[in-house]
Amino acid sequence: MSEDTPPIREIRINPVVPSESVLVATARGMRPRKAEEPAPRDTRKHVETCPFCFGNEDKTPPTIAAYPDADDWQIRIVENLYPVLGDDRHQAGLVLGLQQAIDGYGRHEVIIDHRQHGIAVHEMSEAHLANVFRAYRQRMDELYRSDPRLKYILAFKNFGPAAGASIAHTHSQIIAMPVVPENVYNEVHFSRTYFQKHHLCIFCSLIDEALTFEATIYDRQSGKIRRKINVGQYVIERGERFIAIKPFASRFEWEMHILPLQHQATFPLADDDDLQDFARVLKRAMTRLDSVIGGAQYNYFLHSLPHSDEFADCTPSYHWHLEICPRTSIPTGFELGSGLAVNTISPEAAAELLRAVKL
Repeated sequence: MSEDTPPIREIRINPVVPSESVLVATARGMRPRKAEEPAPRDTRKHVETCPFCFGNEDKTPPTIAAYPDADDWQIRIVENLYPVLGDDRHQAGLVLGLQQAIDGYGRHEVIIDHRQHGIAVHEMSEAHLANVFRAYRQRMDELYRSDPRLKYILAFKNFGPAAGASIAHTHSQIIAMPVVPENVYNEVHFSRTYFQKHHLCIFCSLIDEALTFEATIYDRQSGKIRRKINVGQYVIERGERFIAIKPFASRFEWEMHILPLQHQATFPLADDDDLQDFARVLKRAMTRLDSVIGGAQYNYFLHSLPHSDEFADCTPSYHWHLEICPRTSIPTGFELGSGLAVNTISPEAAAELLRAVKL
């Protein structure tokens, strides 16, 4: 934030989930604080002791799937050795007065998303990234078909210790579960409510606004400009079929979302051409991010329409997307206690810096 830019201090409401809000307080960015250190980059191509490296297949559970094949794989999928959910036990749920428990049934798989140990997402080829997401698509489709009790499958990637990564070799994960996570449930619920009122998908509306909307708001006393929104101000990257956007109410300072430009509710229905363009937008967005905050620790995760009869009518109202959430600060007691995320960089300024990167 430059000296000429007045500080922003405002609570922004998440347009998709109105019960969520973010405090944008740019003056807070000037206070002394301990930021997360950049994730240590192990850039080695192969590590003899790494269980995920090529040639060490005997150090992991058996291969579930491999691409292009098991002998010369570039992507390999195995069961997680320490699953949060599993199919090894089947027991009824428990009701203990007001306390209820559902059996922790599901599947937890690791996608070793490149045979090269230390490669970063922005260093992978577009073709390879497209194949990674094709692997997600195939496993999600197969898992949903395998068991009607599975209501939701989350594909996600952790990079760096602060983001929960415990192994340096590049990998992502898939967890299939018998419940719909609260944050996804809220997205689907509120987007359905919006559709019932306006007959529009709120995600499509947000994309339209990002590409067409501009406004200037003046102070009624002084006549000075309070806020100016320009067309494309929140757009980070745009392809033929996908767009990367900086959310107006960003929970994380460098958060980005990638969405299909045309309405699409369910990720497993994305075709190969879709995923090729998606990979291009993802690679370019992550290259921009690395250029601005190199070595950032981050999570990304796919949100798609749940596989549940409860949401069978939500195909026209929900829009699948990838959320990329860099971890550049440690949550404070205020954030944990209030549930109100604090963002010390204005989303507008962050988007401008990301767009300015020359690719």
